[in-house]
Amino acid sequence: MDAAQDPEYLRATQAAVREFRSKFREFLALHSPTNESGFGRGVIPAVMRREGVTPEEVTEIAEQVAEAAGRARRAAQLTQVLYTVDGQSRPIDPIAAWSSVAQPKPVLEPENVLIACGQIIGSLDEMIEAAKIEQPRPAGPAEMHPTIWGAAKPLWDDGHYREAVAAAAEALVDKVKTLVRRRDIAETPLWQQAFSSAPAKPGEIRLRWPGEPEDRDVKSMNDGLRLFAPGAQMTIRNSAAHSTEKMSEQDALERLGALSLLARWVDTCERVEAPQIETGPA
Repeated sequence: MDAAQDPEYLRATQAAVREFRSKFREFLALHSPTNESGFGRGVIPAVMRREGVTPEEVTEIAEQVAEAAGRARRAAQLTQVLYTVDGQSRPIDPIAAWSSVAQPKPVLEPENVLIACGQIIGSLDEMIEAAKIEQPRPAGPAEMHPTIWGAAKPLWDDGHYREAVAAAAEALVDKVKTLVRRRDIAETPLWQQAFSSAPAKPGEIRLRWPGEPEDRDVKSMNDGLRLFAPGAQMTIRNSAAHSTEKMSEQDALERLGALSLLARWVDTCERVEAPQIETGPA
């Protein structure tokens, strides 16, 4: 993904610029401006070490500024906040050129660096909002099976993603209980019996993929459902219902997608009941 379209990357870059600005201000606090009167501007360093501050103190904070500048090194190019300086063949990156303020013939003044940081942070705010709108997203939850999304939506809208997955799984298994008329067994055995390869006994109902039972594709779907449905119950429903940890939106969306697919397959299946045993007159 293009970095300019990734909100998380843009937020991380913005945080790096804020850290750099903070460290640069600490660096400036150890110095005094030299050209407040305008004398020597562009020739002598823009700042000089304050009296009583040791070179070691300056070096220590300068190293921290340099590290922060490295973490923020893409920000100026990303936002195109660059300075055009006479005598320079290319635009100046204000973050990369921060150390010039303490060198002879500085290409930038301290205020140039600080103002640029503010503009970069503001530009990143705008880019983050634009990226949220433009960022391609997975298929919307509302396009999922109505049983799944109908149960998940109230919790999803409040940001309770794990609970939304658990509610969707419960709604699906309740749907199957109604289809096969079994509310007397646990959920995993319910799925196993619903898709069991054994013929239905009197009073039982099986779910079967439509078509000739011996057809290769039909058999593959029935065999797959026999494994997939209980597996989804154990890995998706149980982990969501029994855990207390938060679930990310992406993780929850993927689990709802799997449940939605299973729900559509259940809708496609035919209900197969055991033949009624006819009894003659006594």
